[in-house]
Amino acid sequence: EVQLVESGGGSVQAGGSLILSCTASGFTFREIDMGWYRQAPGDECELVSTISPDGSAYYSDSVKGRFTISLDNAKKTGYLHMNTLKPEDTAVYYCAADGWVAGLGCNRNLGYWGQGTQVTVSS
Repeated sequence: EVQLVESGGGSVQAGGSLILSCTASGFTFREIDMGWYRQAPGDECELVSTISPDGSAYYSDSVKGRFTISLDNAKKTGYLHMNTLKPEDTAVYYCAADGWVAGLGCNRNLGYWGQGTQVTVSS
């Protein structure tokens, strides 16, 4: 079965850190992009970060310098290291995988998606 399983969300105070994980089954990240989207209540879905099989990474301006995306292909797992968290980072975070994950535009009928994990940052 092809799926992505996320873990690592939770609640943290502003300035704290969390690590999100996204483990693939039925495929690997060696040939397709992996990325993270987030959506807060009432807000539009936002592309947070992506990583290509060659290691090229993209970060939105809102997280650049604070978040780091990485892959462990041996574990078929992608990670989002989130540091210096702010209340505005509060959202449900979704991992996704596709040949061009940035093009998914939060359309969960395309590509592969995790189930979502809640991140809550209190001030």
